[in-house]
Amino acid sequence: MHFLDQAKIYVRSGAGGPGAVSFRREKFIEYGGPDGGNGGKGGDVVFESVPGLNTLIDFRYTQHFRAKRGGHGMGRNRTGASAPDLVVQVPVGTQILDEEREHVLADFTEVGQRVVLLEGGMGGRGNASYATSTNRAPRQHQPGIPAQEMAVWLRLKLLADVGLVGLPNAGKSTFINQVSNARAKVGDYAFTTLVPKLGVVRHRDREFVIADIPGLIEGASDGAGIGDRFLGHIERCRVLIHLVDISGADPAEAMGIVARELEAYDEHLADKPCLVTLNKVDLADAELVSAFAAELKEAGAQRVFPISGATGQGIDALLDAVLDHLPTRTATETAGAAEDDAGPQGDWSPLG
Repeated sequence: MHFLDQAKIYVRSGAGGPGAVSFRREKFIEYGGPDGGNGGKGGDVVFESVPGLNTLIDFRYTQHFRAKRGGHGMGRNRTGASAPDLVVQVPVGTQILDEEREHVLADFTEVGQRVVLLEGGMGGRGNASYATSTNRAPRQHQPGIPAQEMAVWLRLKLLADVGLVGLPNAGKSTFINQVSNARAKVGDYAFTTLVPKLGVVRHRDREFVIADIPGLIEGASDGAGIGDRFLGHIERCRVLIHLVDISGADPAEAMGIVARELEAYDEHLADKPCLVTLNKVDLADAELVSAFAAELKEAGAQRVFPISGATGQGIDALLDAVLDHLPTRTATETAGAAEDDAGPQGDWSPLG
């Protein structure tokens, strides 16, 4: 499945149906009069967040969404049929922004959340509703309220409990493959991860979602490398795991580069709990690991976790620390409990 986290679409609600101009003409019935019915209501444009989606790729191929208009009013005081609502399904974590991307119109953070973005037009009045004691044969009617339309941007921010950050080739893909059910691409070159990856971690009878984003390089906030486009996917994470490659030229400087890029993107990211890990310790001796850990602490790390994503060394201690920053029950565990209470509904995970 291809990943797409931004899409521009066009939506239009349904116009109200026009009222009818009609008069009774039944045989043998005297005192005929106006009997034109009202028009039906146009369809609303409704957005709904659903489980099982983690990409906006469908909106690359379908960009125009139009609700149906209401039915025409008819004689014999028959009201036109109201049009059904047009429901647009989006992944949990989607935001709807205006065309200029300046204002957030809706933010979907829970499964089943529904927002009426555009309301359908009300149906017009038929001539029967205009009849009075002094105007017994009215011929006026209303055409119905016109449709509303607008262009909006959809922006997806994956909902994860833990976010992975680090320079390219720091071992993030190997790490997420080691601790979760993700199957990220691993290669001995930079930028093997081109789009965010999600994985479900099960540790000590707990479950949480971890997100791996493409590696950051110096100047990412100015567009260098892949840039900071995907940093939005970790804005809602409760805790960050910062992987530092022990085999790099200067691990302390590597940690500083990523920290500066996070702060340049959003100062609130710098305030999130961050667990600094010294990765690939299987490639170094204990003395070197201890020396680099001391350098990272001098550079600002409160605690350093020596780990190896390839062998699993030190990962249990790191995941224990992650659990300390998570609530008693994560969203993943809450959703799983709800499914258990509702009975078997089929298996689903955030991996799609």
